[in-house]
Amino acid sequence: MIAVILSGHGGFASGVAKAIFQVIGEQPQFKFIDFPEEATTLQFEAQMREAIAEIDSGEGIVCLTDLLGGTPFRTASLLSQERDDIEVVTGTNLQMAAEMLLERDELKLIEFRDQAVKCGHRGITSLAAEMSAKETHQEEVEEDGI
Repeated sequence: MIAVILSGHGGFASGVAKAIFQVIGEQPQFKFIDFPEEATTLQFEAQMREAIAEIDSGEGIVCLTDLLGGTPFRTASLLSQERDDIEVVTGTNLQMAAEMLLERDELKLIEFRDQAVKCGHRGITSLAAEMSAKETHQEEVEEDGI
């Protein structure tokens, strides 16, 4: 199973993890690491290394981070340069994290990375867009006679 580390600024990671636990329950080979304002980059890197060592299954690790260019992203990116079995995905949202945690045992590492990005994009929408898509789908169904 692919291991997942969720990290982000402030309480981002623990907040998303709490929501994940509520929606899909506790998850194996999953760690979350907050980067609070008072933490240093070295402290954060040590936590990332510890998490990698704890949950590494040999099938790869994906680091889900909150913000492109932020310390969690940069730290995960640097660690990924040390190993070829670590992927980094940023812009994490709850839809992406929950869905990917449920689907990870069926995917290879690169497939997980690519699907996570698609899933994150799919989760960003508006009520108007969803209503329009529903109406379009309904019209197509009526035209097909199904």
